[in-house]
Amino acid sequence: MEYTRLGRTGLEVSRLALGCMSFGIPDRGPHPWTLDEAASRPLIRQAVEAGINFFDTANFYSDGTSEEIVGRALRDFTRRDETVIATKVFFPLREGPNIGGLSRKAILSEIDHSLRRLGTDYVDLYQIHRFDPHTPIEETLEALHDVVRAGKARYIGASSMAAWQFATMLHTAERHGWTRFVSMQNHLNLLYREEEREMLPLCRAEGVGVIPWSPLARGRLTRPWDETSARAETDEVSRKLYAATEAADRAVADAVGRIAEARGLPRAQIALAWVLQKPGVTAPIIGATKPHHLADAIAALSVTLSADEIATLEANYLPHAPAGH
Repeated sequence: MEYTRLGRTGLEVSRLALGCMSFGIPDRGPHPWTLDEAASRPLIRQAVEAGINFFDTANFYSDGTSEEIVGRALRDFTRRDETVIATKVFFPLREGPNIGGLSRKAILSEIDHSLRRLGTDYVDLYQIHRFDPHTPIEETLEALHDVVRAGKARYIGASSMAAWQFATMLHTAERHGWTRFVSMQNHLNLLYREEEREMLPLCRAEGVGVIPWSPLARGRLTRPWDETSARAETDEVSRKLYAATEAADRAVADAVGRIAEARGLPRAQIALAWVLQKPGVTAPIIGATKPHHLADAIAALSVTLSADEIATLEANYLPHAPAGH
């Protein structure tokens, strides 16, 4: 396993983060394809034994059961001081006033709920899952600062939003002397490259680590275009993210297949290697529901793409409307 620093911090993280949305009770929350605890634990253990020390979940995943499963597994399989646990806040777990969003009330409540479910005194990285247009950013940033001051989080991060929104939040935190975001978890893969325009350059200029979600486009880059999976058949988000440019996306996926065949490698390794070589990318967040998903991701760290291969992979891309914010 390779390790690097998260942005300009001293925090040492593996070059791959294990995304834990795949772990949770299937009939709790919006993801019926998730793995229950018995099926999740071997994959978490496999990741730990491979040297992955960076685990990303969210309060929203599977109605909080992802945090519970991940917390128990990490207590059994790791040393807390060597492990980087990241979770997120924003999406509501149920209907009702003051549930969800980034108000001071929501943040201070949800960090405590997450810590209880994870079974830990602190998280290493506490992230806002999306931008909240209904709450003043000063209120959000001061609440996050207080979470860090209280010792409940070591660092804070953000997730998908417009670059101007992120720049405003960075500037506001600096102006008030509040804790600064150290990471951006954004949508980046061969089928969605809009973050190359503004967000990635902003993060490089500001020393913010980039930990992209969906680096394999929810599996679309790992198999022939017309093949499907249990997740794809029930994943409404995937259809919203990629449906508008299907013809161009198919051409990109076909290019992944041609290069993978020529190299004698699985498609997943080629697609993930492309993300790993992007300047500024710290650790793509990989999902895994089978042992070979982890094996392919780890092997991708050793795949070096030539300039010609990168050009081939990028040649058929068409601009997308902003998605995933």
